[in-house]
Parts: sequence; structure tokens; C-alpha cells
Amino acid sequence: MHGFYGRILRIDLTGQSYRIDQPSERIYEQFLGGKGLASYLLFQSNPPGIDPLHPNNSLIFATGPVTGSRIWGACRYGVFTKSPQTGFYSESYSGGKVPEAVDATGHDAIVIQGESAQPVVLEIRPEDVLFHDAADLWGRETYETEDLVVERFSPKKDGYKKAGAVVIGPAAENLVRFAVIGNDRWRQAGRTGVGTVMGAKKLKAIVFRGDRKRPLADDQAVAGLAKKFAAISKDNPGVKAYKTMGTTQLVKIVNSANAFPTRYWSEGKYDKWESISADALHGRCDVTPNACLRCFMACGRMATVKEGRHAGLKLEGPEYETIYAFGGLCQIDSIEEIVYLNDICDRQGMDTISAGNLCSFTMEASKRGKVGYKIDYGDVDAVASLLYMIARREGIGDVLAQGIKHAAKEWGLEDIAVHVKGMEPAGYDPRVLKGMGLAYAVSDRGACHLRATFYKPELTGMIPPDQIEGKAELFVDFEDRLTIFDTLVMCRFYRDLYLWDVLSEILVAVTGVQADKDSLRARATAISTLIRRFNLREGLKPEDDWLPKKLFQKLGKTGHEITTEAMERLRRDYYRLRGWDESGIPQGRSNEPLPH
Repeated sequence: MHGFYGRILRIDLTGQSYRIDQPSERIYEQFLGGKGLASYLLFQSNPPGIDPLHPNNSLIFATGPVTGSRIWGACRYGVFTKSPQTGFYSESYSGGKVPEAVDATGHDAIVIQGESAQPVVLEIRPEDVLFHDAADLWGRETYETEDLVVERFSPKKDGYKKAGAVVIGPAAENLVRFAVIGNDRWRQAGRTGVGTVMGAKKLKAIVFRGDRKRPLADDQAVAGLAKKFAAISKDNPGVKAYKTMGTTQLVKIVNSANAFPTRYWSEGKYDKWESISADALHGRCDVTPNACLRCFMACGRMATVKEGRHAGLKLEGPEYETIYAFGGLCQIDSIEEIVYLNDICDRQGMDTISAGNLCSFTMEASKRGKVGYKIDYGDVDAVASLLYMIARREGIGDVLAQGIKHAAKEWGLEDIAVHVKGMEPAGYDPRVLKGMGLAYAVSDRGACHLRATFYKPELTGMIPPDQIEGKAELFVDFEDRLTIFDTLVMCRFYRDLYLWDVLSEILVAVTGVQADKDSLRARATAISTLIRRFNLREGLKPEDDWLPKKLFQKLGKTGHEITTEAMERLRRDYYRLRGWDESGIPQGRSNEPLPH
């Protein structure tokens, strides 16, 4: 089948061995690559009920049939496992340049199991896997680790054209539950604790090297699609906005909508938003647009602080989600200080959304006399110290390192803790954007904004934020289309360019498989149902598909709210559209055995 290598690499860290499997074509036809294939492999290979930090929890890297091709937005890889943050299904994605090196090893997916006796670096090549001692790398921060392993294990003399590495930092080594996997210095597979699983396996880094390319069904058709979309997109307003301001443009947009989470989810508007906005970043830092490979959007902001105590600090970012977490929730009103906190998280290897939420949660705990750590809103140095304490598991940092559910229970603050399934939401308040309430509640990986990116239709007027009737239908359409994005492994920011008809064109050109909207949606439904079955197997209950108590309280100042009745209607409609019963359990053919 075109678009696939037909090879799955399986690595056993315990025995330092590997093998290459060749799945049936039927599996590729049904699940495609990326998220679909990896979810199938995770369901098949993980023992039910396994602890996420157990050696037999699989860690799966996957690319998709478009990776390495000329399709724009195709330079991404996905990581899949059972989450140490939520205990449920885990997926996380990253871009940059490394994804093409991952793909050039010639495998559709790489399944890693076991646990090394000592810290190890894997070197993965098209025909073999090497195991290198990493004792001298253990304890090092992410930037230094990546520089060292690329230099040490990526010699160019053997002819491999593409090489790159993914790494973890001290937070993952210390099993912080929301640790990330980093690549290209500032890119991360950021959410659900995928880095923590690498840490549990004592896997410090993976170096990918190769020169393989996927066989495409129609190279000329792929080239034609790439040329067409480059031409029609150069004047697209959305493309121009991302290239000009990146995701930082959302600070003004979301704050203006009264949906910018502020002061640990008690308000939806930050009166000092201008000091952490896109204009602030571009005015107070030297900023250059930066792109992944195969991308004409260049949404990344390569920023260097101009003045002050952090002058000279360089970072790709901060992204909107980091700004909301530290700027809105923690009320830090300096873009330079947010760059500084972002840098700490990147070096230690922690997710900035969870980290910022936990720091703000600690501010509330301190105010209520639940902890002895002195920290208040706007206190940058206390936040910085707390981040290091979390990464090192020191003092109250040890409590926070185990995640929001653990910290809330430990401190008796479960009524105010904001999370779904143990993962904190992104920067869109569901009391204003009702569809985001559904997105957070039913996402299989916890409170996630990216499964459907439903803030986009609500903020742009495609559907009114307060509308409940018919909202689940549009949400499922978005979610299904972006599930196909993740099976191909493509960037979310191409969502307005790659509608259903374009996805069909891409799939035909790359794989040769004829696929209209209905057949693509059928595949997306099968993948969503498979993941649902995985989560139910791991103990998911209907009450897990729900918002936390605090988000049913009215927003301060504006009075916006989402009612339990509205959420119940949205959830009920969603279950029905997915073909699940009133408890969210798949029915009928969706429970048939998986293909082999």
C-alpha cells in the first residue's frame, strides 16, 4: 500500500533487543498511520490496567503517510502511551525538523517497551537499533542533552542524510507527571506526561537517523497539491496573521471575548493583558518568524529579550497557552518574565500549561492557609523557585509533581481544582465558550483544546458561543476531521485550508486509496471508538466526562456561566452522535474484534 513502509519497529529496553514486524494491509486501510495506527498498537500491546510507569506500558512514536512529502504542514510526529498524568489514553505531537528524521528511519511506528537497567540513548536507523550508555547525560537539562547526543551519535560519514534527536530533562527523570519530550530545542510533545514515561524507562534520548522515503501513489499529484496551496494561501488572512503574530494574537482576541482565564479561573478578563500581548512580545523582544519544515505559516516566534534582567535570553515562544497560564492565571504582567518562566520549563522538561496552572493553584492554597510556601499572584521569583522545586521533587514541589488531582486531595482543595481526568484546561474559559466545555469534558486525553480546536468556530462567529442546540454536531465534524489530520500527522493550523475535500485529495495522491468525506468520517469514528474502548478498559466512568465544580460557578465581573443542564445536553448529544449509549459506552458493531 502506497504511503506506508509496512514496518513496525518493536524495541525491548530490558533485553536491549528489537524486531521489525510487518502488519497486514488491512490494518493500514482501516486505521491509516499516525494516531490511528498507534492507537491500534497501544490497544493491542498494553496489558489492561497497567500502571503508566510500569515497564510494559508501551511508548509509541509514529509518523503518517504524508510525512517527508511535499504536503504543507506535514512535518510532525506523534507520541502515544498510557498517561501518567490521567491514567487514560495519551497522545502528544511535536513539529520542527526532527519529525522528518523520525520518518527517515523507515518505520510507520516505533513501539518501545521495557525498562533499561541504566540510563540509555537509543540510536534508531533503518536496519538496526543501537543502545548507548547515557549515565553522563542523566541529570542534564534538555538543551544541553540534545546538543550532546546530536554531536555524539549523529556522524555524517555513514551517508544518512537526516538525523535528529528527542530528549527528556530532569523533570521526566524525577517522574514529574506532566514531563515533556523535547526536540529542536524549543519544540515539545507537551501534554499528558509522555516524557515521564521515557523517564520511567530510563530512556534519556532517542537519535533518529536515516534516508528512507515513503513510496507515494502519485508524486506529480502531491507536487501539484503543494504548489496549488502555496499559491492560494499566500494572501490568506489567517496565514498572514500567524506569520505576523503567531499564537500570541489570541491574547487580545480571547481577552476581548471575556474568556481569558485569570486569577486561577475566577475571572475571564485580565486588565493588564496589553503587557503580555503580541504587541508586547514584538515590541520588547527581537522577534523573527520561525517555521517547521514544509510550512509556509511560520507561526513560531524566535524571540530574544532586549532589556532588563533577562536581556539576551532567547526562546522560540512563548506561545499563547504559556502566556495564559503564567500571565493570566498567575497574573504576571511582563512578557519578558513569561519568557523567563517558559525557558525554565523547557530546560527542565515540563508542560507549561500544567506548570502554570499548578503555580496558580498553589497561590490559592497559600491564600487559604493550606500550604506554608509564600507565593502570591504576580510573584515571578516565587513561581520560578516553585518550578525548580517541582522538577526536583523538593518540598511542596513533590506534591505538585504528582499532578493536580493528588495536590488537590492532599491540600483539601478538590472543590476548586480545575482539571478534567487529571489534566488542566487550555486558555479558553468554557463559561463563555460553551463548546469548549464539551471539548474539555469529553476529550479522551483530559481537558484538551486541540482535539477539535473548537475555540476557532466560537470566536469567529461560525457558531454563537452560547448556542447549545446543534453545537455537538458541529463539534463532532471538527473532531472527526482533525482525527484524520492526526492519522496523516499534520499541523492543526492548516485546518482552515484542508477541509474534507482536500483531505480526500491528499489521501488519494499519497496512498492511492479512494476516500470521500463519508469514508474518512467512518475511519475517524472507528479510531475514536477504539480509543474510547481503551479508556473504558482503563476504568473511565461517565463522571470523568464532566467539568470541575469551579467551572460551574459564575465568572467574576462578567457573570458568564455554563449550567449543568447545558453541559448535560451537550454531552448527551455527543454520546448519541458517536453511537454510544447514555453512559458513553460504544454499541453495536463498534465492539467487534480488531483486525490482525
